[in-house]
Amino acid sequence: MKIKIKINRRKGIILRSFCLQLLRNKADVNVTNEHGNTALHYACFWGDHAVAEELVSAGALVSIANKDGDTPLDKARGSLAKRLHDLAVEFGQDLKKIQFKDQSWLGLKTRSRDATLSRHKGINMAELSLHTHLASTPSGETWRGRWQNNDIVAKILNLRECTARISRDFNEEFPKLRIFSHPNVLPVLGCVNQPPQLVTVSQYMARGSLHRLLHGGTGVVLDSARALRLALDVARAMAFLHGLERQNRCRFHLNSKHVMIDEDLTARVNMADSKFSFQEVGRIYEPAWMSPEALSKRPADINLEASDMWSFAILLWELASREVPFSDLSPMECGMKIALEDLRVEIPHGISPHLAKLIRICMNEDSGKRPSFDMVVPILDKMKR
Repeated sequence: MKIKIKINRRKGIILRSFCLQLLRNKADVNVTNEHGNTALHYACFWGDHAVAEELVSAGALVSIANKDGDTPLDKARGSLAKRLHDLAVEFGQDLKKIQFKDQSWLGLKTRSRDATLSRHKGINMAELSLHTHLASTPSGETWRGRWQNNDIVAKILNLRECTARISRDFNEEFPKLRIFSHPNVLPVLGCVNQPPQLVTVSQYMARGSLHRLLHGGTGVVLDSARALRLALDVARAMAFLHGLERQNRCRFHLNSKHVMIDEDLTARVNMADSKFSFQEVGRIYEPAWMSPEALSKRPADINLEASDMWSFAILLWELASREVPFSDLSPMECGMKIALEDLRVEIPHGISPHLAKLIRICMNEDSGKRPSFDMVVPILDKMKR
């Protein structure tokens, strides 16, 4: 009995230390392991009231089901279960059970040597079965296909030539896109580095992009509450990406075409739409979402975080208005007018005054006065309740 108590006490100390590390580093508190368990599952199982309450206060969901269909509330006992239920209601959580998704094929758990998606092991082009052309953009051709018996999207990069240096840079930069630790970030799963072909491989999202959801006639009814949840998903993803050390960040231009929608209407920032250092230097293709300074200054002179916040403001406007920004202008006209003639979106009538105010704050002409995503997340979280 003494041995069991000591073991339990040691596990409790390890759990508390782990959870504190999660919170200190602003990591996603709802990330799951291969069993579908979150940190809150373990806090409830071990009956650690303090840690469990702190996790819920930090955004941990009480309704995420693990592989066995059990939520943290199912693991909690007695007064802890009631306390967490009341706390979740107080924070506006939806108590509907979130079913377990098997994501083992994404490389999140130990697999056989042949199936492992290591940082340095690429995919052979012959392993991809590409069957449907989805899109052509200046940066590449996007195809739907199959890989390891799963639906995937492959993006074949457009390059004038694939030199040995470009191939090497692709190998070095590709691991930055393999972000599996946040539910609102869609990682690149693998890559093909077989010059002249450079290809990124991602999980297929049947609902497509946020742009398609809003403007493509998908038939999905998107009320204001759901729109706010999507905005919050994107803000959480961007807060996470901005929290990475600079050497681990990628070049990413936020807009609704680069946000994918999961089957449960969760928004996920698509890492496959990031730009490599050798790709389209100085070229701009979606100026409607870009800040004035990003369109008129050298990249070295731009506050990238503040510029992303402007892009997020345009995305908020898009969610509120359900319109494409500056759809009557060509990209070149749009970019020139934003940069030189103070062209700006107009806040639509009838939207929440709180949302209108947030859009204006995020689009402050002084980039230094725009908020960070860490500041915007709690505002949106409060608005959606």
